[in-house]
Amino acid sequence: MSGNEEDESFKQPSFRNDLESRLAQRRTVESRHHKGWRAHGHGDFLLWHDRLTATLLKFALQITGLYQRGLANALHPIVRHLRLELPNLPPSLDGFRILHLSDLHIDGIDGLAEALADRLAALPVDVCVLTGDYRFEVHGSCDAIYPRMRTVLASINARYGVVGILGNHDCADMAAGLQNVGVRMLINEAIEVGMPDSGLWVIGVDDPHYYGCDDLAGAMAEVPMEGYKLLLAHTPEMFEEAAQAGIDLYLSGHTHAGQICLPGIGPLVLYAACPRAYAHGHWQHGGMHGYTSAGLGCSMLPVRYGCPPEIVVIELKSAAKEDTVADLA
Repeated sequence: MSGNEEDESFKQPSFRNDLESRLAQRRTVESRHHKGWRAHGHGDFLLWHDRLTATLLKFALQITGLYQRGLANALHPIVRHLRLELPNLPPSLDGFRILHLSDLHIDGIDGLAEALADRLAALPVDVCVLTGDYRFEVHGSCDAIYPRMRTVLASINARYGVVGILGNHDCADMAAGLQNVGVRMLINEAIEVGMPDSGLWVIGVDDPHYYGCDDLAGAMAEVPMEGYKLLLAHTPEMFEEAAQAGIDLYLSGHTHAGQICLPGIGPLVLYAACPRAYAHGHWQHGGMHGYTSAGLGCSMLPVRYGCPPEIVVIELKSAAKEDTVADLA
């Protein structure tokens, strides 16, 4: 099924089409940011500083002749396959495939939507999840993202549809806009995904990094204790709270895995208040598994070095022994 089709397999006891009431806190914080207030979440720097940084960085890359190479890198996403073998996985989820897309910043670089569509069309999965940051800028109109998001969503072959959350680059208005083009947007709420009684609950919280509007307890209010709990949060910074709440799998993005990684050094910055090991790839915290995507788009500048954009396919498998992980990329 493509991302812009309806699907009756979403069970929504708490999904009441009340986006506006759920977005009230986000709108209040957004209005304060527009007046220059600082972040309310884990991030504590003004987003507007990115503009000066981007200008200086672009100049440096251009004079060294590296800018065009970084631009080309940003248009060549890789597909990363991850198999998680889990001893307590419900039998109904054995073989369940999750497509994880993050940080598309889809209006930041021409040709990215088409490059993604070519790759996604060949990846049949059970559900697709989007972990925020759909636009490149942090202010102004977001109208340019919707035609490109339609291109991406039309290429997704997800049996039970597409579920998404907001990131720190996104504005509250985008929740309704993305829902209109086929994404089930979760604002501190949860839905059951799959066949009836499949046991998979997808829990989505609002951005914890910059806006600080996350409410994990509220989002999980109607999730049964025995359900398999998949959390979507824009950043990995909620790892402690999520583990204590009984989350089984935590999917996030935001860090871009650094976006610019130097040989022998790695990423220069990650902008996430979490252990460095949690800022990219697969990780575990207690009994909770997590995956932080390198993302698909770019921030500040449409370039990548040593850190390709990635499409992530996660397969859940039952296992009798201790949890193991197989990276099939």
